[in-house]
Order: sequence, then structure tokens, then C-alpha cells
Amino acid sequence: MTSSTSSEHSPDEPDDGPAERLSPAELRTLFLFEALDDRQLAWLSERGRVERRDGGTAVYTEGEPATCFFVLLSGAITLNRRLHGDDIEVTRTDQRGVYSGAMQAYLGDRVDQVYGNTLRAVSDVELFVLSADDFTTAIRTWFPMALHLLEGLFFGSRAANMIVGERERLVALGSLSAGLTHELNNPAAAAVRATEALRERVAGMRHKLAMIADGRLDGTRLRGLVELQDAAVKQAAAATPLSALAAADAEDVLGDWLDEQGVSSAWDLAPALVAGGIEVPWLATVADAVGAEHLESAVRWLAYTIDAELLMGEIDDAVTRVSDLVGAAKQYSQLDRAPQQPVDVHTLLDATLTMLRAKIPSEVRVVKEYDRDLPPVPAFGAELNQVWTNLIDNAVYAMGGRGTLTLRTWGEVDRLIVEIGDTGSGIPDEVRPRIFEPFFSTKAVGEGTGLGLDISYRIVVNKHHGDIRVDSRPGDTRFQICLPMTADPDWDTSASR
Repeated sequence: MTSSTSSEHSPDEPDDGPAERLSPAELRTLFLFEALDDRQLAWLSERGRVERRDGGTAVYTEGEPATCFFVLLSGAITLNRRLHGDDIEVTRTDQRGVYSGAMQAYLGDRVDQVYGNTLRAVSDVELFVLSADDFTTAIRTWFPMALHLLEGLFFGSRAANMIVGERERLVALGSLSAGLTHELNNPAAAAVRATEALRERVAGMRHKLAMIADGRLDGTRLRGLVELQDAAVKQAAAATPLSALAAADAEDVLGDWLDEQGVSSAWDLAPALVAGGIEVPWLATVADAVGAEHLESAVRWLAYTIDAELLMGEIDDAVTRVSDLVGAAKQYSQLDRAPQQPVDVHTLLDATLTMLRAKIPSEVRVVKEYDRDLPPVPAFGAELNQVWTNLIDNAVYAMGGRGTLTLRTWGEVDRLIVEIGDTGSGIPDEVRPRIFEPFFSTKAVGEGTGLGLDISYRIVVNKHHGDIRVDSRPGDTRFQICLPMTADPDWDTSASR
């Protein structure tokens, strides 16, 4: 190395004396600069400087303004990423000539100029340092064609990522909407059918009531019949559902008794009466109350009453189901919620399962192992629902329509863990390092865009300052989402976009 008396200094180093330079010949020994001509090497030699850092110290820190470009001359360094407050080592090397730092300076103010990782000296190191402005000048002046290619690649990829990401969201929304429509259609259709049947039963009740009350029943018997009607309603509400075999046996017994009493079409009346919990002894009290001559009209009237009560129960269940589905959709979308607020992850998980019910085959068993004592966590609810959707959808796909989907929650110190596991084929070791890469997918062509896990990663790691872990082997794949239990003072509201 040669020395110079120039007073220029790296923005990352305090001014403590003359800067130490590399000669053009020394610069040419670095693989990054070996193809440059003498004029370019002289320019770098004049503007760059040598810095030394002690082992165990940070050369620069993730998130700080990116002011310099660094090339390793000697020693060993690590690159680290910060995930939920922990420094995760990405790479470790002592290869001379490796570089890092303000590598996107040439893009100017079109991107945030901050360090995307932390460069740390493992041993004492020597570094060639070039300011971000000089690095930008060199790239723009010496490599104009490469600059256009790099800019096109960077912004083109980012634009494509955004477009395909939006498409991914729209496809997922369309799938969820179709599933929700299907789920809503079932209770709505049931309510319509029950309403039509109820209208017929009410008309029948009016007709039978007119026959009973046409003067042939005295007031005492009519009052007794009304009391029996009230009792039948209460008995129907409290009736315990019978198995198909038990119900068939009960209908046979009741039908035989009605036939013996001369009631026509007993086979038509028996199912409604049995469903309402009516048995022979109870009907015998009806015969005593109205007399044998009015028994058939009274039994039919009571059957209509019980049937109407059961139909109203069906309508109530159907409307409640619709209301629950709308509530789940509202919870899933978080439309009426502040973007970031304390949320119960169990409520979010249940809402997502409801929205995905139509996509989960009947042969997939869903197991929930929730720690209900966990506190709410500060989060963006709608964004987390997107994470659950992506992971559950992938799990169902991996199982091929048959297996066990397990959702677990527990706490670890200051983190809440959500685990989504499946019994599918697992993730091969050779592709596991790439599963969070944009556009990488193990699904067949046309079945996935490869953005689901990338979007999930950005939502959890970048936006919530959490972490995603994965452990996979055939028959047991588990994704663990780690969320901080306390709010970060510097929430990134755009990181998932």
C-alpha cells in the first residue's frame, strides 16, 4: 500500500490524519477492479481510502444512511440481518475483494439509501472505502449501458413484483369470495326452503284450527288443546336429536298407535311428531283432552305446530350462520378496525379458517391447539390474515386433500408464536433455502405465482419486526410465525407493499 497526504476522508470515519491510499497497481489485484483501465484505477486511487477496523466492531449498521462502498482487503467479516431484535448471520468470509455497503447508490433518491445489513469485523480488517457519491459517479460514467440494464432490472423486477403481488391478492380474494358465496348460499337457501315450508304449515294450522273450533269442541277442551300445543312447543325445543335408527324405530311405534286410533296418513305425521320429542303416552293425553272424534284434527294441528317450530329453528340457525359468516368476513378484512391495534390472533385464525372452509377438503382434519391465556398483540390484523391464508392454502395443497392441519399458539418470553403444521410431503432440503424468494414456487405451472411466502415474509419480518421459521420433513412441516408482544415504536407501514 502507498500513502498520500490528501485530507479527504470517508464519511464513516472520523478525521484523524492523512488518508491512506491504494495504488492503481494494488487496486488492479482486486477482482472487482481488474478490468478497469489505468485512468479509472487512478481515479479510484485518488478518491478511495484504506480503513482499519478492530475485530468485533461494526463497520456499518443496518438501517443507517448508506454513505460508503466497502471492499475487503484483509481479515474476516460477517454480514448480518436484524430480525426481531436479533442479529442473524447471513454470511461469513475472509475472501479478499468481497464488497458490500452502498450498493444501490447509483439509483439515487428513487430508493431509500440505507444499509440493508450490518457489516461486522470478525478479526482486525483492512477495507478499501469509496464514498457513495464517488461510487455513483463511477457507475454512471464508466458503465452507462450496464447502468441502464441494472436500473431496468431493479425497477422492472420491483414493478413486476408489485403487479403480480396485486394479482396474487386479487386471485386470493376471488377464491375467498367464491368460497364465501358458496358458504352463504347454503344457509340462505335453507332459510328460503324453511320459509316456504313454514308458510304451508301455518296455512294447515289455520285450516285445522277452523275445523276444531267450529263449535264441535267446547271451551274447556279447546283450552286444554291450546295448553297441549304450548307443551308440544316446549317439548320440541327441548327434544334430543335421535340417531337415524332410533328415529325410525320411534316413528314405527308412533305410526302404529295412530293407525290403531284411526288417524289417516300416520306415516306422514309420525316423523314430525318424533322430531318434536312426542311419544305415545303424550298423544294419549291429547285423545283424552279432545275425544276420539277430534283426535285426527288435533294430532294434525299439533304436528303442524311442531313442524312450524322446527322450521323456525332451521330459519334461526340459517340466519345465525349467515350472520356468523358476515362477522367472519368482517373480522378477516378488518374493515372497521384501525390499521394497527392489539388483536387476538385466535380470532384472526378462526376467521381465516371460516373464510377458507370451502377450500379445505372434508378429508383434511383441522386441529386447534390454542393457548387462550395469551394476550392480544399489536399488529395489522388484515395483513396477518393474509399470512394465515397463504400458509394454510400451501399446507392444504401439500397434503393433496388428505391429512391433518394443525394450528398451535404459545408464548416465548416476549414473543407470541403461531405454528401452522401439515402432514404433507414436506419441503425438499434443496429448495428450502429458496422458499421465501419472490416468484419461486414448488406448485405446478399455473397453480401459484411464488409470491405467497415472499409476501408473508415481508408482512411478518419487515412490517411487524417478527420472524418466520420453518421445519420440514415428510409428514411433518411446520411454519412458525413469531410476533412481538409489545409495539415497536417505529412501525413500518409500507414494508409489505
